[in-house]
Amino acid sequence: MAILPFLLLSVLSILQFVSSSPQVRVLSAEKRIDLTSPIVRVFLTLKVENTGASEASDILLAFPPTEAEHLAILKASTAEGKRKKKTYVPLSVGSVESADAPNGAQLHAVQLRSPLQSGETTTVEVLYVLTHCLEPFPAEISQSESQFVYYRDSATILSPYQIKEQTIYIKTSTNKVESFTKIDPTARSGSEIRYGPYHDRAPYSYSPVIVHFENNNPFVVVEELVREIEISHWGSIQIRDHYKLKHAGAQHKGVFSRLEYQFRQSFGASPSFKNLLARLPPRVHSVYYRDEIGNISSSHLRIDFQKSELEIEPRYPLFGGWKATFTIGYGLPLQDFLFESPDGQRYLNFSFGCPLLETTVDDLTVKVILPEGSRNPTAAVPFPVHQNLEMTYSYLDVVGRTTMVLRKTNVVPEHNIPFQVYYDFNPIFMLAEPLMLVSAVFLFFIACVAYIHMDLSIGKSS
Repeated sequence: MAILPFLLLSVLSILQFVSSSPQVRVLSAEKRIDLTSPIVRVFLTLKVENTGASEASDILLAFPPTEAEHLAILKASTAEGKRKKKTYVPLSVGSVESADAPNGAQLHAVQLRSPLQSGETTTVEVLYVLTHCLEPFPAEISQSESQFVYYRDSATILSPYQIKEQTIYIKTSTNKVESFTKIDPTARSGSEIRYGPYHDRAPYSYSPVIVHFENNNPFVVVEELVREIEISHWGSIQIRDHYKLKHAGAQHKGVFSRLEYQFRQSFGASPSFKNLLARLPPRVHSVYYRDEIGNISSSHLRIDFQKSELEIEPRYPLFGGWKATFTIGYGLPLQDFLFESPDGQRYLNFSFGCPLLETTVDDLTVKVILPEGSRNPTAAVPFPVHQNLEMTYSYLDVVGRTTMVLRKTNVVPEHNIPFQVYYDFNPIFMLAEPLMLVSAVFLFFIACVAYIHMDLSIGKSS
């Protein structure tokens, strides 16, 4: 009798939660997994229906712990209009506390533009990118062997909702598929594997599958990238990118043979790579490429009105487990990237991320070195990053330069979007360095005049 009021209160709270929570089910789901590069891209299309009595303002997405750990970016959008007039409107996505989700699944909520009323349907399209999800097997290969990898996923879509019908397509990089898990109905056509369609799957259904296939694409991973963007109001922006790069594919075993390497490059694909392509902004100048030894001359620069491409070759080809450290630097016109806001603030508009194509960056640090005398710096980045301020000292500096430091892990090419750094600057500070130079020359001239007119000879006393 003592616990009866507590039980009644619990039942009432549960009934109230159920009645206030909208009931959503997925009428159809299509998932396309692109494994043609070391970076895994997944395109998910969900047609959802609100079967409850109350409106639904968001749609939940579920990820297993293995995917949530390597989730680099998550985007969602909805289509408006029909056929040629169709436009895709981005939707905001945020993480949700998922303590009650089974097997440690993590939930993310897609905020709908307008609440979904009872009986209404809508279609949500999702793109998410995964890194370090392809496991080389065998883990070690010789110079002449091809590289094979494992990919692990589920034949059914992990979702907190019931799914009426679903299909998964897996696109591999080549037709050489050693093996894959079969869960009927399963079909394979060339480099594409199809799982489904499956009907009436319960929430959080999970059916593990493994695909073992050939992937000789270079697994380029930048373990650490430090980018320095130095702003000078005298007309230029200097960029310095410091790379610590490695080949994250199957480890190389045996002895390296230059003759065998040339033969392999001529007659077939190789998991190694000897050049990289960096996409730089247009109108670059004073480009250099060097490492600890000195300048590296094996590079080619192509410039046009829309972009600049820098093709670089490390001092040696990179096989699995091999590393390289180098620096790329260049200058840019100030007027292309520095602007003034309506409230009088200056702001830098530059691209975030790594300029190397199809590259994963484990740890990226962007340092925006502002001119001396800058105050109140703020950064506007379209995704979460860690921000802090520090001081940088350069030539002829008196009090140092305020530096905005942005840090982010697990960076992919989809992060190469513009960001802004705002700051206040008084133009009088532009005269500081010229006045220091003029003062130094003037003092040196006065010292020379004084030295000439001084008599330092030792004479006899009278």
